[in-house]
Formats: sequence, C-alpha cells, structure tokens
Amino acid sequence: MKQILDKMRQLRLPGMARAYQLTMEGEKNQSFTVDEMLTHLIDAEWDERYNRRLDRSLKEARFRYKANVEQVNFENNRLDKNQVLRLAECEFIKRKQNIILTGSTGIGKSYLASALGHQACSLGYRVLYQHSTKLFGRMKLAKADGSYLKELARIERQHLLIIDDFGLQPLDTQSRSTLMEIMEDRHGKSSTIFTSQVPVSSWHEVIGEQTIADAILDRIVHDAHRLEMKGESMRRRKGSEGDELPDLENLKN
Repeated sequence: MKQILDKMRQLRLPGMARAYQLTMEGEKNQSFTVDEMLTHLIDAEWDERYNRRLDRSLKEARFRYKANVEQVNFENNRLDKNQVLRLAECEFIKRKQNIILTGSTGIGKSYLASALGHQACSLGYRVLYQHSTKLFGRMKLAKADGSYLKELARIERQHLLIIDDFGLQPLDTQSRSTLMEIMEDRHGKSSTIFTSQVPVSSWHEVIGEQTIADAILDRIVHDAHRLEMKGESMRRRKGSEGDELPDLENLKN
C-alpha cells in the first residue's frame, strides 16, 4: 500500500491518495468492486481539486465577507425571489450581461452581490470584488506608478466584476476616464454587477460629462438585469432587535 500511496503523491494526486489510504485502513474496501473503487478514488481527487480551485478563486476575488444565496433575505417582498434564483444560475455571465442592484443604505445590496459572486466562483468563473471608491483610488495610484495598463488587463480578465457602492460621490475626470476604459474593455465580453444607493436615473449626474456618461451608461444599462431592493435597513432592524453582535454579513449595503 505504501508504494501505491507514494506513487499517487508523486503524481500529485493527494485526494486520491487520501481516499485510498482511508479506504484500505478501514473495512469498507471489502465491499468495493474494482469499478466502484476506481470511481471512489476519481471522485475523491476531483473533489480535492475542485475545493482547492474554489478556495483560490474566493481568495483572489477579495470578497469582504462570506455570502451565499441560500441566506438572502426575501421577507416582505424585498426582492423578487424567482429573479434572484435565476440569476444565481449565472446564465447572465454566459450571456455577458450586467446586473444593477439599487436600494437604500443597509438593505443588503452588497450581500446579494457577493452571494452571486460566490455562486459564480463555485461554478468556475473568475470574479473580482471592488469597492468603487477604493477601485478608482487604486487606479489613480496605478497611473502614477506605471501599472495602470496591467491593472486594466487584470480587471478585463475577470468573468464577473463587482463594483460596490457606486455613486457615493461624483466622478472626477480621471475616475470617469477609468470607468469608461473598464466598461469598454468588458462590454460584450464579460459581466459586471453594480450596487448603488443612487437610482440609475441619477447616474448621469454622478458620472458627469454628458457625452461620456451616455457612452458609459449605454455599456452598463443596456440589457442589464435591474433589481431594486425595498424595505427597511437591515442595520436599523438589527439595532432595534437589540443584538449585541449583529450579523455583519446581512448588514452590508
């Protein structure tokens, strides 16, 4: 058994080696046929690689917190549950479509966006989460140190980009140019999720420069799935319930 385990490890089959060792050390191996044993070992290796890839994808996505669709709050018609569940299938990524989530502060926009992002990671898509203010700030620094094109290329490679809290402040000339370049690179090639407290009808004012705003919004809004979240702030509700340690995952924007 040791020789087989050594060979599996040298071939970089850790999941298969672990499953083989556990099986041979137990009594279950006596009930396996040859075909069943082979299937068991292959499944174990597949699971091992899938979990490693998922862990790496979640780390690279840089989510601020964990989220999953199963824990999204649909009470009081805050959201169209059927629409959310359809989006969780991530067909919108295959179709290169965007999602726009709007609603008041604390209502759960960021949580839902991250839940969809986690779902996309589990399906093998490359995802990157970015808070809008930090994104534009980092891109300004990238222009200063000469890494701007490299950062743009990294963003372009993502199957799904999440831009959180868009519109907290009007864009200056440099941020407006950056957003235009990002959306131009991604238009028709990949998907972007925007969350915002500001209704889409006011995004022209946020972006500024009417002509550029028209071009940017045409690339964002056209064929986008739009969800307006309704109801009271989850932060205020948690506070009124007197929780000492509120659930931070459900309190995000």
